[in-house]
Amino acid sequence: MSLRRPAGLRPAWLAAGVLTLLCAMVLALAFGSVRLPPGGVAVEMLNLLPGVRLDSGLTDREVAILTQLRLPRVVLGALVGSMLALAGAAYQGAFRNPLADPHLLGVAAGAGLGVTAVIVLRATGEVTELPIGAPMAAFVGAVGAVALTWLLGAAGGRDRSPATLILAGVAVSAFLSAAQTYLLQRNVESVREVFSWTLGRLSTAGWHEVRVILPYVLVTAVIVLTQRRELDVLTVGDAEATSLGLHPQRSRYLLIIAASLGTAAAVSASGLIGFVGIIVPHTLRLMAGPSYRALLPLSLLFGAAFLVLADLVARTAGGDAEIPIGVVTAFLGAPFFVLVLRTNRAVPS
Repeated sequence: MSLRRPAGLRPAWLAAGVLTLLCAMVLALAFGSVRLPPGGVAVEMLNLLPGVRLDSGLTDREVAILTQLRLPRVVLGALVGSMLALAGAAYQGAFRNPLADPHLLGVAAGAGLGVTAVIVLRATGEVTELPIGAPMAAFVGAVGAVALTWLLGAAGGRDRSPATLILAGVAVSAFLSAAQTYLLQRNVESVREVFSWTLGRLSTAGWHEVRVILPYVLVTAVIVLTQRRELDVLTVGDAEATSLGLHPQRSRYLLIIAASLGTAAAVSASGLIGFVGIIVPHTLRLMAGPSYRALLPLSLLFGAAFLVLADLVARTAGGDAEIPIGVVTAFLGAPFFVLVLRTNRAVPS
């Protein structure tokens, strides 16, 4: 039986992804409590390039708002969105499950427990100086949850099948969520702060958060993108993939580890933002086809654009009160499940 080679990434789709991301960033930088002209914003962004100096027409105050307040947040949103979408596509390919998302292996529950523990300790005053803050606690908790899922998945034998890892992730998530609930029940004064984090936010003071997660984003992107051809082979099944010279389990482990690392870094900086890893990859499958050679790089670009626009809605739709970005993505993502279920049989995963 001959297998038809999946279509690769078309230049038109790559150009569309880059253009969409650039337009989303300009809009997010232009609109807010202080409205800036989009044309001036675009010109000022060009001025950030070495050797470029153009007159944007913006005042010094507007330039400061643009470069010191909005730009770090927009860049952070782009990094987080790209990681969540890329990890979602990688998980769906590795598990051959169209509903897999970055929170599948207990990442969300582990991050939530880590942040809750730090907030509770700080609120009770039992520990005056903590060695790590909430973002780092989220990262440690997320990575620890993935490691626990990995170990639990091997408890029944040496073969960690996709189904076994999914079940292990569900069990770990339930256990860690129960531990988080117990901590909150014993420390009700911390509930508001914990829930504020779990609903997701992209508030940032300068470029610190961007610098912290950027190395993890780069490592994750490089590893996952280099595995895009292997993901196309995995879609035909492990037996067929082995006959084609691929080591399915090794490729799957590498993808899961890399995607979990990127997700943990994103969660540590933004809180729990759901549905990005489902909405973006599935929309791209319907539009650009199921090949992971195209799906992964496009998820990186369109995921970044999606979260930047979602954050723009969160900042502006509620007037003076900012809406948690997790609420915005959930509002879009919940009905999207209907589309996923209706098209699951027609569109390969």
